[in-house]
Amino acid sequence: MRKLLFYQEKSDSIELSADRLTLEQFIQKLMADAASAQTRSKTREILGRLFPKQVQLDFTVAICTYNGERRLPDVLESLCWQLNTQAISWEVIVVDNNSSDATAQVVKDFQAKWPSHSTLQYAFEGRQGAGFARHKAIQLARSPVVGFLDDDNLPTMTWVMAAYRFGQEHPEAGVYGSRIYGDFEIAPPENFERISGFLAITDRGHEPKRYDPQKKVLPPGAGMVVRRQAWLDHVPTEQVLAGRIENREAGEDLEAVLYIQRAGWEVWYNPHMRLYHRIPGSRLQRDYLIRLCRGIGLSRYHTRMLSCPTWQRPVWFFAYLSNDVRKLLRHLMKYRGAIKTDVVAACEMTLYVYSLLSPFYIWQRSFRRYWQQRRS
Repeated sequence: MRKLLFYQEKSDSIELSADRLTLEQFIQKLMADAASAQTRSKTREILGRLFPKQVQLDFTVAICTYNGERRLPDVLESLCWQLNTQAISWEVIVVDNNSSDATAQVVKDFQAKWPSHSTLQYAFEGRQGAGFARHKAIQLARSPVVGFLDDDNLPTMTWVMAAYRFGQEHPEAGVYGSRIYGDFEIAPPENFERISGFLAITDRGHEPKRYDPQKKVLPPGAGMVVRRQAWLDHVPTEQVLAGRIENREAGEDLEAVLYIQRAGWEVWYNPHMRLYHRIPGSRLQRDYLIRLCRGIGLSRYHTRMLSCPTWQRPVWFFAYLSNDVRKLLRHLMKYRGAIKTDVVAACEMTLYVYSLLSPFYIWQRSFRRYWQQRRS
């Protein structure tokens, strides 16, 4: 506390004492009056210990996990070794999405040995679904920029600093995604690159790129960084695709990004934010990949319509319908009997079929939810 009073006495520009200002205003004034970056860093460190909920940080890493007891330690270990973060203040939030394993204990063990370059906190979200967990992280974050990692994402040692710097250099970016490499437990099936994007593998080259809204391509939720205020202003608390579609989560991340992009924010790819996505052998099996493509296909109607003006949606509905039929027929003609043995071709076929069925599935799902709300 003596150090805090020292900074107050040394600052000639502080004309009002803490009892005449709100606590937040007092803290902001102390931070603004710190002359150098080193002084600001030290001031923020002291204030952060005294008033942890009031001091704004520079960056937040949010890890949403479900039963991540075995996967989470490697992610947290990667964050312990982040480089060049001395000039910024940042935090790590682990959101436990209703786990039934020892996830909470894993976080507690890491908190006991967490390095001083950042803080680590644990939060619980009982509603199942990535969208609910991400909302929880956004609400708790103490920085204007939040970077999301899944519990199977291993960021490189410069990921945090690369994410922070990109946000500073591109204030127009409401969302920006990472360069994501696959870390496969077993060899993926032949021609896997055609569907690798469905497992969040993303490599768009060495240069930053803005995602063109007309091309309907967006970054995955893994390694995604968002402006906290853009999310709070534009992403609904409960998204249409919240929960599970065909026994798996599908489309929630894309839905959130579309809301932000539709509000006028730009969406970017940042190749300097590099991470590895660990993919176990079970996720490269035919049954899992088929279920994955089925869920993505069923979510497509809603994400497609989000990117269209409301008055154009009837036109786009028929345009997408005819295009899905065309793709389906062309795929059948090209692969025919090979679909039974070619895993990737079977996945593409599943995607086209369930994209075609998506409008009817989403309508039925929305009606069921509406009816349940009315009855309750």
